[in-house]
Amino acid sequence: MADASVPGAGGGITGAAPAVPAAPDPIDGPGAGRRPVRTRRGVLGTRPWVAALFLLPALVLLGALVAYPIGFTVYRSLFDADGSGFVGLRNFGTVFTDHGILTAVRNNAIWVAVAPTVTTALGLVFAVLTERVRWGTAFKLVVFMPMAISMLAAGIIFRLVYEQDPSRGVANAVVVAVHDTFTDASAYPGARPRPDSDLRPTAGGSYTSASAADTGTSADLPLVGIPQNKLPAGARQARPATPRPDAVTGTVWLDFRPGGTGRAGVIDPGERALSGVRVQAVRDGKVIASATSGRDGTYTLPARAAGARLRLPASNFSGAYGGVDWLGPDLVTPSIIASYVWMWAGFAMVLIAAGLAGVPRELLEQARVDGAGEWQVFRRITVPLLAPVLVVVTVTLMINVLKVFDLVYIIAPGNTQSDANVLALQLYLSSFGGGDDQGVGSAIGVILLLLVLPVMVFNIRRLRREGRR
Repeated sequence: MADASVPGAGGGITGAAPAVPAAPDPIDGPGAGRRPVRTRRGVLGTRPWVAALFLLPALVLLGALVAYPIGFTVYRSLFDADGSGFVGLRNFGTVFTDHGILTAVRNNAIWVAVAPTVTTALGLVFAVLTERVRWGTAFKLVVFMPMAISMLAAGIIFRLVYEQDPSRGVANAVVVAVHDTFTDASAYPGARPRPDSDLRPTAGGSYTSASAADTGTSADLPLVGIPQNKLPAGARQARPATPRPDAVTGTVWLDFRPGGTGRAGVIDPGERALSGVRVQAVRDGKVIASATSGRDGTYTLPARAAGARLRLPASNFSGAYGGVDWLGPDLVTPSIIASYVWMWAGFAMVLIAAGLAGVPRELLEQARVDGAGEWQVFRRITVPLLAPVLVVVTVTLMINVLKVFDLVYIIAPGNTQSDANVLALQLYLSSFGGGDDQGVGSAIGVILLLLVLPVMVFNIRRLRREGRR
């Protein structure tokens, strides 16, 4: 009996599925030797011309906003100031011989060496430390907040911070407060003796008497040059000192009476005492005794001061400490770099903190179990594992500082802007800021491009290597 379960067999069960005809053998059929026609598709599963069509708007914008300006800048750098005459590489020769431009090149080198390194280091420290405090998120928010401020606004802020006047500049207000905490300020800045006085100017801003002091006589020390409204509150009437046979005495006072009716070298009614003035007895270049004038202006030196010359040290007359000249020729570049670090430390911290979150915690704990200290864990485990992130941050900041312009232009005052000059600022000054030489400006732009290219190539190769892992 035929097997009823096999379709097509004799005596099969009613309702069984009909047999499926076998496909013709392509070897024997009419399409023998032909392969199925396949449409060529790209790696994304679409036709190349479709991908090109979608990329076309981006390519047009890229060409208009990047490729064309770069090409035209290179072309323009080969012509003179007004673009009418071909000069070849002469503009590049000007760049490397002009003193102002060479200063910009030197400052750019300082920026590239200092700013990315310091910013990355601070970001690393902040990222590691904020993991150990409960308010770390709030701290990160505060540190990252300057990134929300434009370079122009940050420049204005730090232009005010670095003001020379301590009553306006925050930096000098802090410096002056700390300085005055440890150093007493002079009560009589600008005071000086009369030209015909026995006191003579000596080294360091002090004044020394021409004649020697003696006991039994009054060695008076009159001074001028102090406005009446600058005298300490409660200044008393000067009083002549009482001569003593066992001491050297005298009076220090402001030898000027309102209205100008007083006599020179004589204590007239209405002339005020200068209290707190330091008086030194000097013999053979050494201070053998010293005293301080009282509220009535009198002072008393011991008998050993007889025969010595009297000196008023410069500390009596030095002006009030005015702080640090942050925007002077010596400190203007470091001060602007500090403002850049303030802005970008938060950027570095956020990227490094993201990398730190991916560090295997079991490695850190194992190191601590093995007896490693926190500094050893940080130096030998945390930093090596964060090396790729640190490179990303450093390279990004290097590209950024090569193009720095806003901070230097806003913060540096006109008299020291040449000392703080950088290539991007010099490009603007040469082309539009009074130089009116777009040939030299274009040459500086080409040099900036050449400086950025190696860093970009390094970054692209690094990204490709990481992509192949």
